[in-house]
Amino acid sequence: MAPIISTIDIGRPPEEVFAYTTDPSRFPEWQFDVVSVRFDDADPRGVGSRFMTTRRVGRMQRTTTQEITRIDAPRKWAARTVGGPFCLLAEVTVEPIGDGQRSRVTLSLDFTGRGLGSLLVLAIRRMAAKEAPKSARNLKERLESRGRGAAA
Repeated sequence: MAPIISTIDIGRPPEEVFAYTTDPSRFPEWQFDVVSVRFDDADPRGVGSRFMTTRRVGRMQRTTTQEITRIDAPRKWAARTVGGPFCLLAEVTVEPIGDGQRSRVTLSLDFTGRGLGSLLVLAIRRMAAKEAPKSARNLKERLESRGRGAAA
């Protein structure tokens, strides 16, 4: 299946957008399904670093371990789920637009199942397809309000 893609333009410079969007500790601020994030490593920013994300899945909460697999600041970032019944591959691409003071963000989510997790993938994809555009809009609102002097 094709990845779930959400693209949104944000009125902030790419470096700022990349830093905020790819900081796992900020995920609960803009991703509607993320309840909390905690780090497994002392330095949560490098490739190979792991973090635990607790997400709302329907009426339940599920914690998964994710590993950062790519950092090409300020353009690309990726992480994948480690272990568990399904795998999420999340990618963030930030491109400068206009005079470089605006950014285009593309969020890509791809899911595969492992064992019985294969049965869950379709339901998880449906939920993610509904939530991803909402999270992208929330990301835009948060970053653009920071640019207007709102509290970070």
